[in-house]
Amino acid sequence: MHRLSVLVVDDDPSIRRMVSEVLDLEGYSVATAANGVEALRSIEEQRPSLVLLDMRMPLMDGWGFARELKTRGVKLPILVMTAAGSARAWAAEINADAYVAKPFDLADLVAAVERLAA
Repeated sequence: MHRLSVLVVDDDPSIRRMVSEVLDLEGYSVATAANGVEALRSIEEQRPSLVLLDMRMPLMDGWGFARELKTRGVKLPILVMTAAGSARAWAAEINADAYVAKPFDLADLVAAVERLAA
């Protein structure tokens, strides 16, 4: 059992639900947020071990979220999960630790989480 906590940040409810269910089955404690504003609130309440971050979201996108974490001095591993064509570049822009391109294979996502959680 991992019981490491993961924060899944994505504006698509079906992606949040699917990723949460899979990670929960893998033994992770999972919290979710629909945008960067909710994610920052969640991090204040309970510091996760890892953040899975979509980049394009309303209110506060992934870039704004990453900037705000840095401003606050919060260092957390970030796994970007975003559109295939831009995943690598966008992950590099925010110095993310890893990325998976949407649509992603759930096994690839779990493997990426396992690597970052190790």
